[in-house]
Amino acid sequence: MASFFTATLKSFQGGKDESPKGASKDDKAAALPSSMAREEFEEYQRQLLEEKIERDKAFAQRKAERATVRMHLRDKYHLAQDERDDAQVHVAGGAVELPPDLAAMVHSEEEEEDGSAGAFAFLAKLRQVELPALRDRALGGVDQVREKCALM
Repeated sequence: MASFFTATLKSFQGGKDESPKGASKDDKAAALPSSMAREEFEEYQRQLLEEKIERDKAFAQRKAERATVRMHLRDKYHLAQDERDDAQVHVAGGAVELPPDLAAMVHSEEEEEDGSAGAFAFLAKLRQVELPALRDRALGGVDQVREKCALM
């Protein structure tokens, strides 16, 4: 990091190869641009560190959300669980809530699977229908159409 600032400083000075006398390579003050005070530089470094931590947290959260989706899908299809997914969820803080779009994706697939159960439910309800009454109603409708149409 210090070498980056040193190289940048040299480019601003017109490529002079002068190094500050009495300053070690590890000293941050040697890498300070001339327009930035030490306090400003420390504040800049602190902001960079905070931004990096926030990005890392957001990245870990997204990874945990993806792992949660994979875990839900493995539960749904009765597949073996992966320990890495559990570890990613644990790193993110344990309880991970899915974003609405991912939750909708998981639930829509569950509804598709429940569609086969819906067909069985329909067949069960079909047994309760009175077929003679339905047949009489259909024949009555056909008779009405025959009366209106001379060609039949």
